[in-house]
Amino acid sequence: MIDLSNLKSPAWQRVVAELTAPAADDRTFLLRVVGVLGHVAGARQAVLYTMPRAAEGAVEGEDAGAAPPRPILVWPPQTSASSGTQKQDPFADDPASQVTHPADMASAARLAIDGGQAQVFGFEKDEMFYDGGAGGHVISVPLAIGSPDSPVPVAYAVSMLVEGRSRPALQTTIALVELVAGYAHAHRTGQALKRLRVSSAALDLAARLIAAVNAAPSFKGAVLQLANDLVRQLHAERVSIGWAKGVGRKGEGESVHAVAISDTEHLDRRMAMVQKLEGAMNECFDQEQPVMFPPAPERGPGADVVLATAITHAHRELAAGNAAARVISLPLRVEERLIGVVTVETAGGPESASIDVQTIELLQAVLDLLSPVLRIRRSDDRALPLRAWDDTLKAGAWLVGTTHTVWKLAGVALIALMLVLTLVDVPYRVEAPAELRPREQRVVSAPFDGLIASLAPGVEPGSRVEPGQTLALMDTSELRLQAINAQGEILRASKQADSELASGKLSEAQQSRAKAQQAQAELDLLNTRISQATLTAPIAGTIIAGDLRERVGSSVKLGDALFQIAPLEDMLVVAKVGDRDISLVEVGATGSVATKAYPAQRHAFAVERVVPLSQAEEGKNAFEVRARLEAPAGWMRPGMEGFAKFDAGEHSLIWIGTRRIRDTLRLWLWW
Repeated sequence: MIDLSNLKSPAWQRVVAELTAPAADDRTFLLRVVGVLGHVAGARQAVLYTMPRAAEGAVEGEDAGAAPPRPILVWPPQTSASSGTQKQDPFADDPASQVTHPADMASAARLAIDGGQAQVFGFEKDEMFYDGGAGGHVISVPLAIGSPDSPVPVAYAVSMLVEGRSRPALQTTIALVELVAGYAHAHRTGQALKRLRVSSAALDLAARLIAAVNAAPSFKGAVLQLANDLVRQLHAERVSIGWAKGVGRKGEGESVHAVAISDTEHLDRRMAMVQKLEGAMNECFDQEQPVMFPPAPERGPGADVVLATAITHAHRELAAGNAAARVISLPLRVEERLIGVVTVETAGGPESASIDVQTIELLQAVLDLLSPVLRIRRSDDRALPLRAWDDTLKAGAWLVGTTHTVWKLAGVALIALMLVLTLVDVPYRVEAPAELRPREQRVVSAPFDGLIASLAPGVEPGSRVEPGQTLALMDTSELRLQAINAQGEILRASKQADSELASGKLSEAQQSRAKAQQAQAELDLLNTRISQATLTAPIAGTIIAGDLRERVGSSVKLGDALFQIAPLEDMLVVAKVGDRDISLVEVGATGSVATKAYPAQRHAFAVERVVPLSQAEEGKNAFEVRARLEAPAGWMRPGMEGFAKFDAGEHSLIWIGTRRIRDTLRLWLWW
């Protein structure tokens, strides 16, 4: 036992210096404080216990209060039987077999942890505990190790087996033990301060890197800027950044491609070095954890079990050729998704920075803050359809879950589509080519063979005419000469008939009378043609055909169509409906028509007549359907073509889509 009654003694100063010296982690401090407690108490053995609730192997739902404390460290350290030297890692082996009086030591540790203060017990042959005794004592003191905001901060206790001593000496020992154990609070506070400093450093570095990334004009420039900044910040030889296909949506068969290498403007993925880099990145990406080569030790100072157990085959190949080189790959994560990998290579020379476990933790924290910014920059550089697809998947993941989102959305969409096709009724219309025609149309034709003498002013296609309005005049000069000749023939025959009658020549007189009547008939015909020489409009309407301005003075024959006149206020829609759809069109049915001239305008109509005789139209039978326009437009002209749609009631979408198929099958299966 060390006499520490004088707190200014060199021995106590050494104890204080050892307890206040910075410890890399809790394991190092626990090893140190257990040794100090053993020396201060003059113990034959000191055992560090932890409760199952604070251990890594605690089972959820297990009653922690009923389980005994677990020994994890025994002081003084055991020596190797073969070499006689102390083991390098006292935490390496299971110390349960090395504990003297294990039941007593464990019970004392439990009471110390549960009570939160030092406990002391004495030994007797027939009794486990009592308040005092000369056979030896067990002193147990709790240690407050861990995060200050932990719900169970006291998780460890040190039980010490000491020789029997007097009550004053025992009280002095307990006071010193509690004083030494109090340094655990200082270590705990120091660890919290260290974590705070690491977090502050991570935030500061992340803020500077985010500012640099946001200043870049594109994603490629952003990742290159990030690689250059990291290589200078870490004093590394090279920093490379890889990006996963699918923009962070890790899936089976997905791989990482290098997108930026520090101080490298143009990246050629065919180079062997780049392929090795991508191999290391994919090795980290597949394990979803940081990977370091050479691996970190599994035990001892600077130990990290995760880094020590990672697979490093590709990293070893990347570092081949430089025994001092170190390669570290860290994943870029957004929530639970991996979007890329950052690989840092150091040459291991005197100017190269030493990247330890703490630096890796700091760098991983920085990358976790930076990853969402990189994903946004990558998304901003993508095409709009791809961004819309990602947003759709994100919304779908919120709706149906994050696993198999596409298949779930496809199933939901298919079910919704089938419900719409089956249950939703929409108006069904039969479509057919159509033509505009006037309800009444008259043709003004040539009354006899002759010449067109003149046209009335303003008579041309498109002109409005009234009934009896003069349209044109035929040349009647020849007809008038023939009429004069016929009149002379009538006079001559009449005189001759009178002379013969006076002479008693009755038969000759009858012949002359017949010639006079024949000449009179010819004169009447000529007069009729002369009266027909003035062409007039038979009805009120518009001249839709007949431009005779260039035919004045030319000859026409009897029956030649000279003008076509029709009233445009009353138009008909004449549609050619196929025989497969004619059963859906009846007299009185409604619909609408759109012309090729004005396709954006729809005009309602009502069916007046369905011609019962079909006509061959382009190799198919079609029926002529005549319909009346409800409100004809002023621009409508006869002969305009378009499409007419006849209302055929409301039916479901699936009925509409399968109607022709069902009709065809009915014909095929009919017998």
